[in-house]
Amino acid sequence: MKKLYYSIGEVNKITGIEPHVIRYWETIFPQLKPSKNRSGKRVFTQNDIKTILEIKDLVKNKGYSTSGAKKLLDENNAPAKKSEPITAELERDLKEVRLFLEKMHQKM
Repeated sequence: MKKLYYSIGEVNKITGIEPHVIRYWETIFPQLKPSKNRSGKRVFTQNDIKTILEIKDLVKNKGYSTSGAKKLLDENNAPAKKSEPITAELERDLKEVRLFLEKMHQKM
């Protein structure tokens, strides 16, 4: 049975991340903001645990630094921006860059 809230010790057992690391990650990642109960102890939701596992994957498995992982998570959680139409000038510049890169690749 899933619980609504988990203690930091339970989160440690579920994720394998030490409590001091979880507390440190709270200071870096705005996505990780557990609530506190009446006695002031952190209580984590399933969503918090999912976030911790996502951070763990980025930092421990994929080799991101915490700042790199933060940037990636910030980008993934940012509202989608409207893309502006590509102008003829931009399209021409992109073609030039592509040709340059293809030439550089051929030289290698």
